[in-house]
Parts: sequence; structure tokens; C-alpha cells
Amino acid sequence: MTHVLNQFPQQLNGQIQVPGDKSISHRALILGAVANGRTTITNLLLAEDTRSTLTALQDLGIQIEQKGTQTTVIGQGGFTFRPQQTTLQMNNAGTATRLLLGLLVRQPQALTLIGDQSLSQRPMQRVLAPLNQMRQQVADNETVHLPIIIQANQQLEPLDYQLPVASAQVKSALMLAAIQAPGTSHITEIAQTRDHTERLLRQFGGQVTAKGLQHTLTGPQQLTGTDVIVPGDFSAAAFWLTAGLLVPNSRINLPQVGVNPTRTGFLTVLALMGATIEQTQLSGPEFSESFADLTVETQALTGIEVPATLIPNVIDELPLVALLGTQASGQTIVRHAAELRVKETDRIRAIVIELRKLGASIEELPDGFIVTGPTVLHKTSQVPLNSHGDHRIAMMLEIASLLTPDTLQLEATDAIAISYPNFENDLQGLIN
Repeated sequence: MTHVLNQFPQQLNGQIQVPGDKSISHRALILGAVANGRTTITNLLLAEDTRSTLTALQDLGIQIEQKGTQTTVIGQGGFTFRPQQTTLQMNNAGTATRLLLGLLVRQPQALTLIGDQSLSQRPMQRVLAPLNQMRQQVADNETVHLPIIIQANQQLEPLDYQLPVASAQVKSALMLAAIQAPGTSHITEIAQTRDHTERLLRQFGGQVTAKGLQHTLTGPQQLTGTDVIVPGDFSAAAFWLTAGLLVPNSRINLPQVGVNPTRTGFLTVLALMGATIEQTQLSGPEFSESFADLTVETQALTGIEVPATLIPNVIDELPLVALLGTQASGQTIVRHAAELRVKETDRIRAIVIELRKLGASIEELPDGFIVTGPTVLHKTSQVPLNSHGDHRIAMMLEIASLLTPDTLQLEATDAIAISYPNFENDLQGLIN
């Protein structure tokens, strides 16, 4: 789908309730499926990615009911599924795919995971290698991409493993396997990543202990259904934080956003660039995650080199860091972010190609980029902008288009529905 972008607002004002957190939504559905009893999820993200998880679980025999803002999962009280389909279509859902590889390590029948063209190019060996150490069986141990056949398996061994990359998806997949394996598993990170799985496991009655970067889980474990309130997705809120900072005379309020400290590296980056984001912390026993109301106003920014230690917790927001760099004074430098090369697209390459179409001064690095600003963004050719099929690139470019009076075309905007189906309506609400 091609979208014409020709808005040049003098200000953005209003309030946006961002959709439910995508990472938490995936995990709440999965843990609810294997828990004893009912799990009620409030504010579940209903976008293409999370619908892939929901549908896959239904194909595995799990009953899931939706009514208004509540989703009820009827847990089966264990990890052995009775599938209605043995081929699970994951579409573009990379998180769901990796989590299910861990969830389905011990099944009495073979199961096949398939995906769309983009997902079928994303690496899976980083999950399969440690799972194979636990005696998970796949059709070909050298398999690195979908489709993947998980062979029937009744044996599972605990794991002692240090992740070679900072990846919450891999960590979470291994945790889902570890709580099924008899014995004690140790999973050690090289850098702290988002901890939604650990928090939710505890909320469902599971046991996971952390000492530094090492996580210890002893299985098998039984989980109990619970009530989960999903906060607003911080990565979705980041688009409006960026828009509010860059579009003149703006003020945007974002209520009930998740501000889990393992997710909010972007706020630290903004502070280093000189921005102040107003936060009103929310708390209560019903929250297993940190919530806050956020308010952003237009501010001047200074370029920085993003600290390497922040990269794992700002990985999804790096396209926005590049856009901010085009308007900041001086250089904005991102290194140690090679993980961007294996997202829905090669995000480093996509960021550089597309922002150059808008006149940005940006240099591609093997593991990041250097942006020199400030730059007045403008249309440099008749070649349309392109999302490269990546939802985060598409939304970043829509925010960028607000900074130029030129009429632009953006191709492949349907990717936005992967994580934020109401993005266009929310944007219009700020302009009108």
C-alpha cells in the first residue's frame, strides 16, 4: 500500500492512549495457555503480530475469548498440547516464533512453524542451538530459517548456557524450555535485556531467580492463571515522544505507558540529548509492570554518541534516534547495533537509504550510523520513500514527513498494522 504524506503541522497537541505492549502481550497469551485455570488479560495488543500468537495457540487447542478490552485464556494446566493444526502460520511475528520454539520443545507430535517471506529470512539458529543442547529435536540441526519442523520429543535436559548476543527473545525462549525440564537450568546474559518474561513468570506463580546476569530456573514448574494488565507499549509511545520534540509548538500527553527500566533506554538517550520528558509514576498492586503518564513538549536537542551499554534497551527505537539526529546540533553516533541488520529488514541500511531521500547527512557503519545535524528535511528526488516492509521504519518515516512541506509518497505502509493498527488515526487526532 502507498500512502501520500503531505501534512506540515504547525503544532501537535492532544492525548494518545498508545496500544498495549507487544512484548508483554505475546508472553501473557503464552503463559496463560499453559497455566491452570483462567487468565484475564486487559489491554492486550490486537495487532497482526500478536494475532499470530493468539491464532497459533488456538491451533494448538487453546480456548481464547475476547470481549471488549479483555481477553480470557482458558489454560490447559500443562505444556502438552492437543493441536488442531500441526502447521503453525507465524506470518511476520519474530518474537512469537522464537518463544514458541522454546514452548514446544517437548511435544508428543511433530509441529511445523512457517512464516512470511520476511520472517523466513530471520535467523533462528541462535534459539535452536541451545535448545538442541536440551535435546529438542528439529528436522535438520543446521536449520537457521523457517520453515522449521520440531520433531516429537519426550526427553528434555536442563541447560547451562551463556547467550552470545543480548536478546530477550532468545532468553525468554530458553526460560520457557527450562521450566519444563527436570532439574536446574542457568541462563546467563551478556547484557541486561527486557525482563517481561521473568516478571510474568513470577506473576503466574513460577520461580526464577536472578543473580547479576545469571537466571536460575528449576523445572518442571506449574503455573496458575492470573489477571494481567498490559501497559501501553513504550516503543509505540516513542514515536509520539519524537514527534512532540521535533514539531514546533507541540505538547503531547501519553497516559499509562509501560516504563519498565529494561525498556526505557530511549528516555535516557533523550535526556543525554538535552530533552526533558515529564513523568508521573503510577503504582498499585494490580500492576506487575511500571506504568507512568508521559508528557513531551518541543525542545532543542544536541547530538550524542549513544553509550554501548544502552543499545540492548533502545534497539527498537534506534530508527527514531537517527531521525532525532537529523534535527540535533552536531553528530549523533550509534555503534554496537549490528542486531539491527537482522530485524524485519536490515534496519541500518533502510534508515540510511530512506533518510538520505529526505536530505539527511547520514553515514552507514557496519554496526550503526553517524548522523550530522541539524538538517532541513526535504524531498530530494521523485523516488518514493519505502518502509522495506518494516513497521518501525514506516512509522519513523511518517514522523519525519511532518517536518517538511513537501508532498511525499511512502510505500508499503501496510506494515504498520504489525504493531500499531491505529497509528494513522492517532496522528490525525494530534493534528486536527
